Amino acid sequence: MSDAVMGPRGVLWDMDGTLLDSEKMWDVAVRELSLQLGGPMTEETRLTTIGASSVNALGSIFDSLGLDRDPHALAEAKEWMFGRVEELFSDGIPWRPGAREALRTVRSGGLKSALVTNTERRLTDRALDTLGREHFDHSVCGDEVPAGKPHPDPYLRGAELLGLDPSQCLAIEDSPTGVASAQAAGCIVLVVPCEIVVPAAPGRVFRDSLEGLSGIELSKLWAQPSVVRR
Repeated sequence: MSDAVMGPRGVLWDMDGTLLDSEKMWDVAVRELSLQLGGPMTEETRLTTIGASSVNALGSIFDSLGLDRDPHALAEAKEWMFGRVEELFSDGIPWRPGAREALRTVRSGGLKSALVTNTERRLTDRALDTLGREHFDHSVCGDEVPAGKPHPDPYLRGAELLGLDPSQCLAIEDSPTGVASAQAAGCIVLVVPCEIVVPAAPGRVFRDSLEGLSGIELSKLWAQPSVVRR
């Protein structure tokens, strides 16, 4: 029986908004940064930063304020933003509903597992203190690939590290940016929206939360007729 029927051989997890409720912390940081740079952030700009790489998020903020993308100014803004997020992370990062149990379910089911995030290693290592490194065989960060999400590079690298083809992997995501990245790499995607609506499309299956997710359900989701594989 094929992997497409049996279920995924590996799970590639997004972090912010999927496993950890850290988007709210990023929200504080990017809004404060926008004020530091010259003005309040609009909701439209905020939406462009959700799930984005630091390069793309900072570019959106600068553009919204009419600022030149001066490399020195961008570097200073990035350092300020990362420092602020580190402060917020130090107070503890809350889990998304059902995420801790879902990680254990995947591990106990014998599936390979990797964390695939646009967040850079500096902050991901802090978050892994909460997540538990034992839940992952590998982790891929936004500053460790040629291009971050929505490009396919992060998920291609995650599958490669697990020794799998992306088509053998289920990516679990919460944002349009992350979903686009995973699908571009060739993964099937379980979408668990958090801060922003993700439109339905072939290759995407949806769940309101990770609560109660079982290994049996993962196989059933994988076999849904609406999931179109390459």
